[in-house]
Amino acid sequence: MIKIEAITLEEAYKEASSKLNCSITELKIEVVQSPSKGILGLFKKNAIIVVAKEPKEKEDIEKISEADPEIQDNTTHTVLNDTIMPASFVSTQDEDDDTRYEPVYADDVYEEDDVKETIDAIALEVKENINRLFALICFDIDEIEVSTYDENTLLVEFKGEDAALLIGKEGYRYKALSYMIFNWINTKYQIQLRLEIAEFLQNQEESISRYLVGVCEGIDRDGRAQTKILDGVLVQIALKELRDRYPEKYVAIRSTRDGMKYIIINDYHN
Repeated sequence: MIKIEAITLEEAYKEASSKLNCSITELKIEVVQSPSKGILGLFKKNAIIVVAKEPKEKEDIEKISEADPEIQDNTTHTVLNDTIMPASFVSTQDEDDDTRYEPVYADDVYEEDDVKETIDAIALEVKENINRLFALICFDIDEIEVSTYDENTLLVEFKGEDAALLIGKEGYRYKALSYMIFNWINTKYQIQLRLEIAEFLQNQEESISRYLVGVCEGIDRDGRAQTKILDGVLVQIALKELRDRYPEKYVAIRSTRDGMKYIIINDYHN
């Protein structure tokens, strides 16, 4: 079994066929990572496959076993579709079986002595890449700061003379940037995002906190309440604050027929 990395799946298949000296039809292939072009040349992914030559006849496996006593002693065989295959290729393999290959997972980086990146190291990498990406825009902004907000969240801050222009009317640019950056770092690093542009997020949080004072009074008095229609980032800020304050209650986002968002708060049995 070998691992192949190439720009496209087709090139990976050809390289595997060449290395194993057989036809592509004789290969047992697992696609670990599909190729991706990325955005503006960033976040590009190559195709990664794990390949083994699939024996056509029982004699092929017997020859392998004879050549390697360890395989002969330790490898059982399973019949699938009239083809005898080593049990190490079968999904029903005992979890306690010892294999000579490391497990392979999609989107992993395969390096010897691979060490899991800390969130501080991720912050440095994201900072370098995001500044390269935004170096081409026409707005006058300072270097984008990326730091650790908590153990599972990055804080990305845009500052500078034109930073407020990245917010857009009613925050539409802010929402677009937040969506783009979140999908990048969450997909690649499995972490969360806190995006601050010219104190926009801080101001929104303060505004929602003032509004929720009356909502919380209604909850404390009646045991339930409903917010007004909240747009974009506001509904997420309000949802987090209400869930933190009322962990014992049912707090959820609801949508109108027009797709507008609001939050309901009540007891679980209601």
